[in-house]
Amino acid sequence: MILTRTPFRVSFVGGGSDLPAYYERRAGAVLSTTINRYMYVQSHPFFEPNQVRLKYAQTETVSGLSEIQHPIFRTVLEKYGLPLGREWSSIADVPAGTGMGSSSSFTVGLLHNVLAQLGRADEATKAHLAEMACRVELEDLGEPIGKQDQYAAAYGGLNVFRFLPDGTVQADPLDLDTEGRAELESHLVLYYTGDQRSASAILAEQSKRTATEQDKQRVLDQMVDLVDPLAAALRNGRWSEMGNLLHDNWQLKQSLASGITNPNLQSLYATALANGATGGKLLGAGGGGFLLFACPPSQQSRLTQALGSIRRFPFSLETDGSKVLYADSENG
Repeated sequence: MILTRTPFRVSFVGGGSDLPAYYERRAGAVLSTTINRYMYVQSHPFFEPNQVRLKYAQTETVSGLSEIQHPIFRTVLEKYGLPLGREWSSIADVPAGTGMGSSSSFTVGLLHNVLAQLGRADEATKAHLAEMACRVELEDLGEPIGKQDQYAAAYGGLNVFRFLPDGTVQADPLDLDTEGRAELESHLVLYYTGDQRSASAILAEQSKRTATEQDKQRVLDQMVDLVDPLAAALRNGRWSEMGNLLHDNWQLKQSLASGITNPNLQSLYATALANGATGGKLLGAGGGGFLLFACPPSQQSRLTQALGSIRRFPFSLETDGSKVLYADSENG
């Protein structure tokens, strides 16, 4: 049996600049962190040697890899020529479609599991896992998404990822000391709006408009320009500035595509600003999921009471990235 654990991510500023429609023109940049909420992928021998069983939100039992309905499972298992006679399953701490990059965390975790099964664990570097996950999702499956989620899941921790015009990605970790990390954690709060959605439609529209509309390109330019000031604010413990920069990013992001926000989200955001939050944003492409706020610890009880219609979601920062939690001696 092999078990991998891959974290979900919280993106702060720069989202959207990881789309090829943007970074092929000007280098993009995103500042994000991973949190202690995970995607687990497990594999072990299946009782039927000539079949494969998959367990996720559904269960599939098939006699050939090409028969698999789940597109990521099918693509990865075929790409690596995995044998039949194995059962694969995934379990997530957070629902899909809530803005934490769950699809890419699954892809990275599955690739990590496959390499461990094939005895190629030495190939499972952070960079290789991220690059392969991007290849699966963007090239093999043609998903209209960017690269930030795959890199965040593979690397773990608090990072600035820079997306260069030649397609390469540069990872710059923000190595806060223990006190700095604890302070950052204490000034961040997450709330679940209860809405789940597919990011594909929003991202497809955003990518198209970024490629053809100069005003959208200029908006993303401004969002990218917030990345380094936010990194400096985090390094120096300037927490109110962090809130202001998150707010600036959210105000800009809403103009990139339809469906990013709605009246309910706008009302919740306004309520948060009136009750202690210094800034915030919706995670992911938009439409629903998790709201992130910067808020001084002394104001968080007031904020939670004001946002009583939605649930606070506790979390901590994590630094490991994708890892193999268990692999038995026979790699089976």
